[in-house]
Amino acid sequence: MKFFISIIATMVAVVFVAQTTYGAQSILLKPSYIVDVEQGALIEGQNILILDNKIIAIGSEEEISKNNDLSENNLKIIDMRGLTIMPGLIDAHSHILLHPYNETSWNGQVLKESRAERVARGVTHLKATLEAGFTSLRDLGSEGAGYADIGLRDALDKGVIEGPRLIVAGRAIVATGSYGPKGYDLSHDITLGAEAADGNDLIRVVRDQIGKGVDVVKVYADYRWGPKGEAKPTFSADEFKLIVDVAASSGRRVVAHAATDQGMRRAILAGVQSIEHGDMGTLDTFKLMKKHDVIYCPTVTVTEAISQYNGWKKGQDPDPRGVINKHDAVTSALKAGVTFCNGSDVGPYTHGDNLRELKLMHDYGLSIKKTLQAATMVGAELMNLQGEIGQVKVGYLADLIAVKGNPLQDLNSLNDIKFVMKDGHIYK
Repeated sequence: MKFFISIIATMVAVVFVAQTTYGAQSILLKPSYIVDVEQGALIEGQNILILDNKIIAIGSEEEISKNNDLSENNLKIIDMRGLTIMPGLIDAHSHILLHPYNETSWNGQVLKESRAERVARGVTHLKATLEAGFTSLRDLGSEGAGYADIGLRDALDKGVIEGPRLIVAGRAIVATGSYGPKGYDLSHDITLGAEAADGNDLIRVVRDQIGKGVDVVKVYADYRWGPKGEAKPTFSADEFKLIVDVAASSGRRVVAHAATDQGMRRAILAGVQSIEHGDMGTLDTFKLMKKHDVIYCPTVTVTEAISQYNGWKKGQDPDPRGVINKHDAVTSALKAGVTFCNGSDVGPYTHGDNLRELKLMHDYGLSIKKTLQAATMVGAELMNLQGEIGQVKVGYLADLIAVKGNPLQDLNSLNDIKFVMKDGHIYK
């Protein structure tokens, strides 16, 4: 009996040693160039050593080999000559549970599509987004699908499905009477696209959403509920401050959908992390954003996409009012010196086509350097993962993509992603 116990103990020990010694995967990437998004520079002749999910060394092969054993059996060397490596891209305003409105209207998706269908679509949306080079998403509201976004986030973390890492806002919060769907007989109990709350009840709702697992609290500072259907502020300044304070006590930030100038000001002064849309913001309000270090997600693409669904032919027809307002807002934000993030509001347009936002921000006046920073470093801050993602640096997570050409000179080089790594795993 002692003999068999000894054999079993030896087998267990061998398995344990194998797991601890040989379980770690080392990968040496040998690209032609690396993009330093912080400096806006292209670095030549540097390799990247990855252990498990982190970058542990950057330098020439000779430099890296001084402190690391590159002869290990479990080292995988990938020759990437002719390719440029940069951080994985980040879209800080997405809706993985929506699909384009020219396929099915928002009302139709919220009221007629089953939760199962919406989740199934979400799985395909996530895979398409990752393959397009976006390794992280901030998803800002399930739009009537409850907490399905939390389930998808957790499934990604477990490796059940493939896609970008997610932080999610769950149901989001709206003022009573402001959000849709609308236009139905009032005797019906209609599913809303977000959770309604007001006054002191906001304390309970914010805490309840946090308890159910949201990473960030999203609030609608205004909505189209004016006398003529125009956008008007929703929450009072005191209500906004209450939301921010309750979220802050749990270590979470608040982000605000805000299109009106007054809605933006209330959100800024309450202490939100970012303003989404900002279509009617004045130069003074963007200066206030700059003063309070509030980040701006202009969501240019969704404005243009919806205008195109309504018949606008870009380059042929005069710009519609919504597009003009967006140009004006971005121009004012640039003058004020606010920090831009890449947040496209993808969902109403096709998932996997997120690159449109980067190109449009550049077309609207943002430099390529600032545009790439908006989709990497600034996105990392909004993911609350600054110091972990958004740059190619030692100690950072191995979220990397590779393309031909120089993205610092031509954003079109991002059209054809040759390599995608997230968290040290190669997906493309």
